[in-house]
Amino acid sequence: MVKTILGRKLGMTQVWTDGGDLLPVTVIEAGPCVVTQVKTADKEGYDALQVGFGEIREKLVNKPAAGHFAKAKVEPKRWLAEIRLEAPAEQKVGDVIGVDALTDSKSVHITGVSKGKGFAGTMKRHNFSGGPGGHGSHFHRIPGSVGQASTPSRVFKGKRLPGHMGTDTVTVRNLSVVRVDAGENLLVVKGAVPGGKGALLTITVAD
Repeated sequence: MVKTILGRKLGMTQVWTDGGDLLPVTVIEAGPCVVTQVKTADKEGYDALQVGFGEIREKLVNKPAAGHFAKAKVEPKRWLAEIRLEAPAEQKVGDVIGVDALTDSKSVHITGVSKGKGFAGTMKRHNFSGGPGGHGSHFHRIPGSVGQASTPSRVFKGKRLPGHMGTDTVTVRNLSVVRVDAGENLLVVKGAVPGGKGALLTITVAD
């Protein structure tokens, strides 16, 4: 059984529950994913499926990728990903995996790349409190002391300092599945997921 599928973040909205609660939800285009390669323990040493997701114009596909898709006899896809399996795959090359694979799931883990925020200071990046706001303090948003004196004459590794923020691989676990629309390939989950609109997501069954 395949417990992982690729998706694309469409955005956030709100939905009403039967009990009258207003839930913040994320709408995801989950699948359809096409199997482009089947890996087996006898040949590759482990069982897995390689799947493709997302439309792309043929002129944008390089020659090695185009040859790979042609060998599998499937249309070129924008993204390729490998799904590890615990047992030999039941699917074969060319099979389609849709969002209906998640129909019976109550919660999912979703992995994506967080939004890039550029170069950030310690207050934004690490939630430092900063200094007094008075005009004479001369200490407002700077990080403060970062190292020692002549011993050891360096800044220890791992010190929380200003730097690049975002574009990290983030997994949000145990998001409740609110709705599955197999006809439109839509998955609606409670809460927020990593990335901006159009970001690639990996959705894994949690239960």
